[in-house]
Amino acid sequence: MHPEISLPTLIAHRGYSAAAPENTLSAVRAAHHVGVSWVELDVQLLGDGTPVIWHDVDINRCSDGRGKLRHLSWKQTQDLDVGRWFSAAFAGEKMASLEAMLALVNELDMSINLELKVNRGHDPIALVERVLPVVLEALPAERFVLSSFDQTALRHSRTFATADNLALGMLVNRLPKGWQTQCGEIDAFSLHANWSRLKRAQADAIQQAGYSLLCYTPNNPVAFQPLWAWGAASAITDEPEIFQRYLSAPTATPPALINEVTKEQR
Repeated sequence: MHPEISLPTLIAHRGYSAAAPENTLSAVRAAHHVGVSWVELDVQLLGDGTPVIWHDVDINRCSDGRGKLRHLSWKQTQDLDVGRWFSAAFAGEKMASLEAMLALVNELDMSINLELKVNRGHDPIALVERVLPVVLEALPAERFVLSSFDQTALRHSRTFATADNLALGMLVNRLPKGWQTQCGEIDAFSLHANWSRLKRAQADAIQQAGYSLLCYTPNNPVAFQPLWAWGAASAITDEPEIFQRYLSAPTATPPALINEVTKEQR
C-alpha cells in the first residue's frame, strides 16, 4: 500500500522555472498563479547542515556569487542574490531554506515532488537524516513524493517510514537493467524517467510492475503527446502554461482519457 496520492497531469519543474528563477519561492508562486498544484524541487545541505532548495553543486550559475554549496553557511547564502541572473524583476531573491519552502507550499495548499539531490562530495545519509523528518512533519503523505537518483538516499529514506506513509520515486536517466530489483528494495511508488530516452516497451513494463510513471523534462507538448498513450501519469515540465494551452485545445484528448483507453487495449 502507498499513500492515496492523486498525481497531476503537470508538475512544474523546479517551480515554474521558465517564468521565474528555478527552485525559488517566486518560482513556486508563479506555478500556483497559473493553476499548477504540484512542483518539483531539489534539496541539498549547506556546509553548516542547513537544508536548502537548490540544484547545482555550486552557486555559480544561479546567483551573483561563486563557490561550492558545501563550503557555505546559511548566513553566507543570505548575502547572495539568486534572482537577478534570471531577470531584473527578481533582483533581491534569496536562496530558500527547506523550512521556508515547505511553509509556502502549505500556505498555497500545493503538493511537492522533492528530489534528494546528492551531488558529488555530498553525503546521502546526512541529507536524508536532516531533511526527511522535517518533510514528514510538515506535509501529509498524500501531498508529496520523495525522489532521488541516489539509491543509498532512497534506501535510507525507507527506514524512516513504511510505504503507506512515504511515497518514494526512483529517478533514472536511462532505465537500468536492474530497475525492478532497485524499485523493490525501496518499495517504490513511482519511477521518474527521462522522457526522451524512454521506450514504449519500458513504459509498459513500468506500469505492469505497478509503478506510476513520471516523465522529466518535456517542454514541447506536441513531441510529448505519444507518451500519454504510453501511460505517463505526469509530465515534469519547465513550461506548464504551454502544456496547459495545448491540452485544453478543442482537438486535444485529455491524458486521463488516453490512459484509460490504453489500459483497456492491453
